[in-house]
Amino acid sequence: MDLQQARDEIRAADEEMAKLFLRRMAAVSEVAAYKKEHGLPVFDAAQEERVLQGRAALIADDELRSYYVQFLRHTMDVSKQYQHRLMDGLRVAYSGVEGAFAHIAAQRIFPAAHSVPYASFEDAYNAVTDGACDVAVLPIENSYAGEVGQVVDLMFRGSLYVSGVYDLYITQNLLGTPDATIDGVRTVLSHPQALLQCKGYLDSHGFEAHAADNTAVAAQVVAEKGDKSLAAIASADTAKLYGLKILDHDVNESRANTTRFAVFTRAQGSPDEKREGGAFLLLFTVNDEAGGLAKAINVIAAHHFNMRVLRSRPMKNLPWHYYFYVEAEGDDTSQDGRDMLEALREVCPILKVAGHYSAAENTQQGGETI
Repeated sequence: MDLQQARDEIRAADEEMAKLFLRRMAAVSEVAAYKKEHGLPVFDAAQEERVLQGRAALIADDELRSYYVQFLRHTMDVSKQYQHRLMDGLRVAYSGVEGAFAHIAAQRIFPAAHSVPYASFEDAYNAVTDGACDVAVLPIENSYAGEVGQVVDLMFRGSLYVSGVYDLYITQNLLGTPDATIDGVRTVLSHPQALLQCKGYLDSHGFEAHAADNTAVAAQVVAEKGDKSLAAIASADTAKLYGLKILDHDVNESRANTTRFAVFTRAQGSPDEKREGGAFLLLFTVNDEAGGLAKAINVIAAHHFNMRVLRSRPMKNLPWHYYFYVEAEGDDTSQDGRDMLEALREVCPILKVAGHYSAAENTQQGGETI
């Protein structure tokens, strides 16, 4: 084959690839539409690696295989850019103000979306229910302070589904006005959970703690008052946002302080969206009788599902009665899962599958996990 024949062959291949490119991007647009509807982020690192490993096996030539993987990575990057453009209109509800940890979480999970602040967890949740927003990003648990009961209660009584759970490492800092010093601080504002996470630090310095709606609101108040005896506990991002000085870093007691954020959406993900190592959420009540809870637990165990979380929550409209929250490993739509749910309905007056998702992921920016 001479040079011209080789070039003609490349041109013919390029023409075929152009057709395949259009076909691929049409499918990508469908993926973007599905992700927007179900509150899924564009990038899924684990899924991408699985695809690359599977596709690499299509190339028998050892020398060319690595180049094909490189070609696929570039193709995937183009696909992700296109998905981001298609999903720019995604509206993400969160509770708090700009700079709050929920706002930071929403931006990390959906970097191309428009983040919309709401005054409370319930308002953010209802924004999705009412259609004002597409998804909500809300905290469900902190590794130090425990569950966020208000959000779990919304999960129990509301109609939304959880499509993803993400772990974010939280670093709390003491923020003051530009002319403030630690020695001059007398009062510290922050969200009650942040104050709890930093209780030892606050006590050791003799600071008087006061609750605020969230960490960013606390920082906003400090910035507006300009009182150097007043400080806030919040993130480094929040300090930049409100022009405050970081008086002390890492003031939370636990160095493994992580908050789990759940993505809530109106549509429940299909079984095809579940990944290996996934989990599902169950919410249920049991009969008021001896061994009522044990019966439900035994049903779950009998169908080979491992419960990694089991908690009780009081029912607001029925004093001294409780519902239960379970996170279990596996696929609730498998045959074992369907059989389990059928058996649970025999012993649980109320039973709800609140969502399913792949294993919780860490979200980072600039190499520093928040």
